[in-house]
Amino acid sequence: MTTISTTSQGLRNKSSNGQLPEWVATQQKAFQRWANTYYESHDVPPLADLKEDLADGVRLIQLLEIIGNEPLGRYYKNPKLRVQKAENVNTALDFIKHRGILLYNIGAEDIIDGNLKLILGLLWILVLRFTISEINEEGLSAKEGLLLWCQRKTAGYKGVEIKDFSSSWADGKAFCALIDRHRPDLLDYEEIDPKDHKGNTALAFRIAAEEVGIPQLLDVEDVCDVAKPDERSVMTYVAYWFHAFSALDKIETAGRRLEKFVEVTGSAISMQHGFERRMKALLDAIRKIQQEWEEAEFEGTYADAKEQSRKFFSYKNSTKREWVTEKSELASLLGNIRTKLATYGLAEYDPPEGLKLSDLETAWNGLVKSEATRSRRINNNMRDIKEQLRKSFADTANEFALSLNTASVQISELDGELEKQLEGITMVSEQLKPLEDMLKELKKLNEKCVEANVEENDHTVYSCDELEYELGLAKQSVIKKLAFIENQIVARSMTNLTPIQLEEFESVFRYFDKGQRNQLSESEFSGALASLGLVYSEEEMHEVFEAACGNNGAVSFEQFINFMVEVTEDQQTAEQVIQSFIDIANGKDYVTELDLQNSLVPDSMIDQLKETMPPSANGEGMDYVTYMAQLTGINSAK
Repeated sequence: MTTISTTSQGLRNKSSNGQLPEWVATQQKAFQRWANTYYESHDVPPLADLKEDLADGVRLIQLLEIIGNEPLGRYYKNPKLRVQKAENVNTALDFIKHRGILLYNIGAEDIIDGNLKLILGLLWILVLRFTISEINEEGLSAKEGLLLWCQRKTAGYKGVEIKDFSSSWADGKAFCALIDRHRPDLLDYEEIDPKDHKGNTALAFRIAAEEVGIPQLLDVEDVCDVAKPDERSVMTYVAYWFHAFSALDKIETAGRRLEKFVEVTGSAISMQHGFERRMKALLDAIRKIQQEWEEAEFEGTYADAKEQSRKFFSYKNSTKREWVTEKSELASLLGNIRTKLATYGLAEYDPPEGLKLSDLETAWNGLVKSEATRSRRINNNMRDIKEQLRKSFADTANEFALSLNTASVQISELDGELEKQLEGITMVSEQLKPLEDMLKELKKLNEKCVEANVEENDHTVYSCDELEYELGLAKQSVIKKLAFIENQIVARSMTNLTPIQLEEFESVFRYFDKGQRNQLSESEFSGALASLGLVYSEEEMHEVFEAACGNNGAVSFEQFINFMVEVTEDQQTAEQVIQSFIDIANGKDYVTELDLQNSLVPDSMIDQLKETMPPSANGEGMDYVTYMAQLTGINSAK
């Protein structure tokens, strides 16, 4: 219930010339025009004078029935008596109280007697109740809500700052700003003269009345020619501006609502098209990759199987994850579409046949099965390839080992005449040559096995490194055997050498033949001669080497034996050997290991002498006297 006191604003006494105070005259004009707008809208004659026309209560009842939209019942249409007038006025006041408004300090006699102060107060109550109270901004009171509306609508306009319903309107700019804000086609705020207060106000009042239909409750002088415009009058007038422009706002709101509806429907349709397009693309991509997997062929190589496995793994970790995301987003998108349509009361969207979520789920289940089939095919192919690699390697390795073993047996069984052995070892050497190519093939197979991560092989016990090593040993055996036979053939022809000399020369030659090539380089030849007690200067050694090798760059066993025959002829008698022992032993009748080492006798020969020579009587060395006597029959004991 609203309570309003009609004594909240006092009347100033009439001026000395009998004129009403400015605010009273302004309110009287504004409220009278306010009432007349309602009378005119219902073809009721307007008020000419507030005090006289409202005194009998008839016009007041008519006004209340119009603004209250409710009949007040029976009343005196043409009262003559004061009591009839009072009954009419009381009917009107009772209706006001019935509407929830409490009245203080006003009665029927105040209206009958023409108390202008109380009449204006009563009309202000009606203005508040039926014109201003409907205004509501953010739950504020009518006055505060109306002020907030004015401030919002004029925000940003230069020179406009609405703080109240009085002085803030005196320059007319606030009125012009409201028109420009709502009807920019009627007024351009930038073109008004901010100093022309009356001109601005008159322009705004004229446009408001003629173009917008806002009744002009005030005159220009009521706003511009007073020290402070009347708040109630301005507020009443501005309320009409609010209702007029709120109607325009409603139209704008309707337009925006329609625009929003079109936007929403357009957005929903766009979302539907996007859903269908993306759903079709995903389903096509699933069908395409399934077809690729079905048509895929394997080349039979591990590299190809590995590449297909890599592509499948890449699909699982990139493309498949993108599809999982897309699948989830499509479900979410469909939910958003349906939510948006339901929010705005639109018909529910059902995707076309073949593009439903159920279709995607069916395709997805098929994709998962295809993935399993594809994975099995790749894995089975890789297992088959690995097994084939194992067998290929094993077959080659076993054949290689058999050939190698056969060659080794042939070498070990060589005997008889040297020429026959030479023929046999030469044949074995030829048999080993194809194993070189077989070893290359075996290494390639081994590389393929390593590439395929084949670590175990139940089909063979041989490894590539093992067979390569054994081939090397076999080749060395052939070289050694060949050299031995050739050397024996050479040695056999050297009839002027004792067996001991021939054995010694052969042993020295083999020792210094580091490369087992059955020939000696210059440095090896020099070492061999030195071990035999033949020491030359560097220059002499080069000449000796050139003479021995015959400019072939190396000394063969035969050349070495021939050279030793030449240099040792008449110098390798038993007596000379015994003298050599005496020289090495420095006159002792025994020789020590150190004596032999100091004479540069090779370690292998020292070991051989230690095994064959008897120990000396004192146990400090070896008895060369007895040794030579056993070999030559010559006793060298002094």
